[in-house]
Amino acid sequence: MKRLVDMIGMTVGGWVGWAIGARVSLFTAFMVGVVGTGVGMYVGRRAAHRLLP
Repeated sequence: MKRLVDMIGMTVGGWVGWAIGARVSLFTAFMVGVVGTGVGMYVGRRAAHRLLP
């Protein structure tokens, strides 16, 4: 279950990062998407640690 929460966090974080970076250029969208994926994984792991046993 924790891995599923990680995956959801990474997907949402990457998508948000891509959407923000796409306003500038394709390369910026890629780079901000990578950062967003990392942030999403961090938030997902923290949420899983708090919510799941």
